[in-house]
Amino acid sequence: MIDQARIRVLTVDNHPLLREGIAAIINDQPDMLVVAQAADGHEAIQQFRAHRPDITLLDLKFRDISGLDTMIAIHRDFPGARIVVLTIFDGDIDIRRALEAGAHGYLLKSTPPEELVKVIRQVHAGKKHFPAAVAACLAEHLSEEDLSERETQVLQHLAGGNRNRDIAERLFIAEETVKVHVKHIMEKLGAHDRAHAFAIAARRGFIQL
Repeated sequence: MIDQARIRVLTVDNHPLLREGIAAIINDQPDMLVVAQAADGHEAIQQFRAHRPDITLLDLKFRDISGLDTMIAIHRDFPGARIVVLTIFDGDIDIRRALEAGAHGYLLKSTPPEELVKVIRQVHAGKKHFPAAVAACLAEHLSEEDLSERETQVLQHLAGGNRNRDIAERLFIAEETVKVHVKHIMEKLGAHDRAHAFAIAARRGFIQL
């Protein structure tokens, strides 16, 4: 099959071995070709502009800009870009934010190779794909109230070992306001102490530990 007829893929991941492994799987398909690889968000945007791939496989977490911000930047200049998230993060907040940013699919890195290539073909054909486990994760927390942006900021500072007084100074709010935010955080997450709140928030994708 000539290259022009193949599904052209860009892979974006900060682990070289994983990128090479994914490339080997894709290039082994008669109808696919990895046209470029990137190790971070900025490089992903550059490679997308240079190669205009049919499908982009994108991780969520990088040191420079996040996968979500990378996706938003690509879609801003190329609204028709088809991006599939391929990540280890299975929290409902991560999934929801990826959907809101325009992801056409959301796969975990534990996905079998045959499922990965199947999804690439489906998304290239104009369909979206979200595995049952991903849909179930979203459904599980559908009725729960999200943390606000400010509550998320407070929780991230708490997880970093900061006291209420320190957080108040950093966010330019009163210490009593921080205490109110902490109370709401505990209630929304159903946590019985701060350590429990950190664990729940990290698992769901509100914060990174």
